Amino acid sequence: MKKFIKVSLLLGFIIFTGCLERQQIPITYTQPVSSNVLVTEAYKHLGKTYQYGATGPKHFDCSGFVYAVHRNVGITLPRTSIHQSQIKAKNISRHNLKVGDLVFFDTSNKGHVNHSGIYIGNGKFIHSSSGKAYSVTISDINAWYKDKFKWGKRIHANQ
Repeated sequence: MKKFIKVSLLLGFIIFTGCLERQQIPITYTQPVSSNVLVTEAYKHLGKTYQYGATGPKHFDCSGFVYAVHRNVGITLPRTSIHQSQIKAKNISRHNLKVGDLVFFDTSNKGHVNHSGIYIGNGKFIHSSSGKAYSVTISDINAWYKDKFKWGKRIHANQ
């Protein structure tokens, strides 16, 4: 009986974890967009205040900022950081980021993405921070965020 229970639990675990496989989420474009256009749009929002759940135009949360910037240049992304991190694109390491890449972090150290932003080059990224800045700001990816970085995604035309 114990062997049956162990085998059943193992089989249930295998089936359950197979169901957890992450599907990549497709994105849509109205037209190809260069990284320069994307970053220019992002800079327009510097200093706008952080507000949980907001997608602009006056307030943003982190994923709402990424979502709105892309929407404004004709790219439809998922709304939340976790879903943005699952879009159909290759994961990129911190050292291989290019201007315009999406960047994802686990700022709570819980093992999953909970923060997103846009890489602007020279080790910096723009994002809506709920931290000290409490606004759309520019941060150093190699400082506080270094050990929280999960991966980047490249979706702009300058791939």
